[in-house]
Amino acid sequence: MSFSISPDNSWALWAIIIGWAAVSIWLEQKYNWASKVSGAIIALVGAMALSNIGLIPVDAPTYDVIWGYAVPIAIPLLMFQCNIKKVWKESGRMLIIFLFGSVGTVAGAIIGFFLLKDKIPYLAEIAGMMTGSYIGGGVNFVAVSNSFKVPGEVVSATIVADNVLMALYFLSLITIPTLSFFRKNFRHPYVDKVESSSVGENETSAAAYWKGKEISLKDIAFSIAASVIIVAVAKALSGVIGNLIPTSNKFLELLNTLFSNQYLLISTLTIIAVSFMPKFFEGINGAQEIGTFLIYLFFVVIGVPASIPMILQNAPLILLFCGIMVMVNMLVSFVAGKIFNYSVEEIIVASNANIGGPTTAAAMAISKGWTDLVGPAMLIGVFGYGIGSYLGITIGSLLM
Repeated sequence: MSFSISPDNSWALWAIIIGWAAVSIWLEQKYNWASKVSGAIIALVGAMALSNIGLIPVDAPTYDVIWGYAVPIAIPLLMFQCNIKKVWKESGRMLIIFLFGSVGTVAGAIIGFFLLKDKIPYLAEIAGMMTGSYIGGGVNFVAVSNSFKVPGEVVSATIVADNVLMALYFLSLITIPTLSFFRKNFRHPYVDKVESSSVGENETSAAAYWKGKEISLKDIAFSIAASVIIVAVAKALSGVIGNLIPTSNKFLELLNTLFSNQYLLISTLTIIAVSFMPKFFEGINGAQEIGTFLIYLFFVVIGVPASIPMILQNAPLILLFCGIMVMVNMLVSFVAGKIFNYSVEEIIVASNANIGGPTTAAAMAISKGWTDLVGPAMLIGVFGYGIGSYLGITIGSLLM
């Protein structure tokens, strides 16, 4: 087509990718419908539409830059608050129910895999991706999908199915505290408090969560410098460890895959650095915002190679698979919560932190007026960033 952008026209492609990511974030924070859909799915669907009508190319060197540089740099930035000691000290009780939910996620992935393995291509890889995502969040999804090198159309179909399910899931979570069954059988102290939502009359939960904060040039410099250094060290270690561990049998091959995986090394090095220098990393403002923006670029790019006919063919079954994982997660979370006398609000927020990550969990706590749970929601969700990729890559590798 005459109006198509050439794969070599990097500036035009960067303008579209960054511009559409910015528009997606603006829509999410401006309109309630967009906040419910999520900026991530808006970014993906918009890029998918542009590529399917032929405006932008399906493949270009610019996309490789985002996969190869933006995504790895984003991972440490999103984990700078992952201080394991602080997570346990401030949110130990919530962390336990979060871990129960993580067990439910793993169980759901295994159950769903054996029920649908003959019907969905690349299901082992999808199971790993969604295990990572449903224990931590989008950062783990990105890390695991990159590790397994899943075809772009499969990743896109999975993201579409996941986001459709997420919309239904969040609607369910919001409804649960109003149902008489849960009010009769679970404690609900936060619901009983006078609700004073942090979300203004004309403000979405996303806008409330991402309110402006003080940030300096030093914050930006330290954020990016620390992240790039961690990624550089992780990539160097990945090559060294990969050469040290032989691949002569299945077990050693699995060990090689796990211990030489650059994304797991990035996560591990970040956790170690944050644990040893908590004041330094906690004192950096803006790291989460920069990291999240880079992840939005990923969501735009991942939508580009998506073939709409392929997605329509694969997404419904992937939706069923994701649904199985979510249902098992919720079942385990509520049963464990009942046994150990957790409130319905704690269970909901912990399950949300599993499935949606810290951003959605904190946003839901804010929108419901459960202000005392906002901090723990963020901390346990960030902890999920730390363990999600490990478990996702392990499950995916074992099921292959």
